[in-house]
Amino acid sequence: MSSDPTPAMTFHPQPQPGTSTPWAFPTPERATLANGITVLHCHRPGQQLVSVDLILDAPLAVEPEGLDGVAGILARALSEGTDTLTAEQFAGELERAGATLDAHADHPALRVSLEVPASRLERGLTLLGDALRAPALPADEIERLVANRLDEIVHEQANPARRAAKALYATLFEADDRLSRPRGGTTDTVKTVDRDAVKAFYDAHIHPATTTAVIVGDLTGGDLLATLETTLGTWTGPTAKPGTHAPVTADDTGRVIIVDRPGSVQTQLLIGRIGPDRHDPTWAAQILGTYCLGGTLTSRLDRVLREEKGYTYGVRAFAQPLRSAADGTGRALIAISGSVDTDSTAPALADTWTILRTLAAEGLTDAERDEAVQYLVGVAPLKYETASSVGATLADQVEQNLPDDFQGEIYRQLAALDTESATRAVVAAFPPDRLVTVLVGDAATITEPVRALGIGEVTVIAN
Repeated sequence: MSSDPTPAMTFHPQPQPGTSTPWAFPTPERATLANGITVLHCHRPGQQLVSVDLILDAPLAVEPEGLDGVAGILARALSEGTDTLTAEQFAGELERAGATLDAHADHPALRVSLEVPASRLERGLTLLGDALRAPALPADEIERLVANRLDEIVHEQANPARRAAKALYATLFEADDRLSRPRGGTTDTVKTVDRDAVKAFYDAHIHPATTTAVIVGDLTGGDLLATLETTLGTWTGPTAKPGTHAPVTADDTGRVIIVDRPGSVQTQLLIGRIGPDRHDPTWAAQILGTYCLGGTLTSRLDRVLREEKGYTYGVRAFAQPLRSAADGTGRALIAISGSVDTDSTAPALADTWTILRTLAAEGLTDAERDEAVQYLVGVAPLKYETASSVGATLADQVEQNLPDDFQGEIYRQLAALDTESATRAVVAAFPPDRLVTVLVGDAATITEPVRALGIGEVTVIAN
């Protein structure tokens, strides 16, 4: 027997990493169809599921008085048949094309989103064009959608997070500002929506001349603009100019609103105000600072409230753009959100205010800044790996009247920002004496301990 220990197998060379390639958020190309639709298209080789986002100039602020929610009902009704297809037939055609269609109404605009395989893009665009050109809006389907929405309102009222948001918006904004009222309407307004109201809203606000289409995916193998002309381009309508939004104003005097939920074992926290949005030159620094404050499990809020004190499973800080005004400026909701056990409500708030004051006095650390930049910039290629994620972000830019290269520029700024800039931005965003605190919980237990904190006048309202 041989004593040679040499293995009899052949080892292949170990693979070596290739040369890394720089990444940048894609900038789209622009075109305009004959019917007035503005097109942003972005070729993404290999993305065989094409994303199509339509931004329709029908913001919630243009809903008729007493009909809050009609825009949302119209959005849902766009997939309920056309002049040639019943609701069932339309759904069947979408399924045969391998496509999905979704729509929703929000403060900046009404959005319609289509995802369809690249090989069936023309068929998907034809169905989308028909839904916009001649939606059936059948009365029985409108009644069903209204009933569904009324059921949703009941569930939303029972959801602490949704209830907190409703209370915060109602107290931040004046009653005549559409921002102060629920996006999907209230029971009193939704129950008055019928087929005539939906059709009137469609006729008044849904026009190709004020619509933008964002198309992202693998667009090889055909003439995209020619295909668009024979699909979305068949939708015609009156000449129209884009609407304008009123400036966002709010009263963020420090105060506390307690929404009473007797017997609740948890308290939902939502602490907010309005601040800079994406038009502001400090936006990138605010993103960075807010991430350090409450963007991850290692952020300051989580480190204290979750890891050290065990009050919560997690707390997050964020900024949500609201709407852009006629002058190209806008505002965002700046907020901290989470939930704690009932007995920890006042201690958690006290620690939150301590964190904010310490942040103002001492600032962020270079280590916090470096970790945040590494994540925010490093995760971007994965975050935007799909066509739908790129398309949604481009559509957001359209809604907010931002330049096409905005997102790419934000990542360049994030990579270069210093710790001091991030500190200044987050301290300005979360001034401890200018925060409106909404608590959804057991008022009998939490009111007096919260009042003793001295963070603002305390008002208790029924759920």
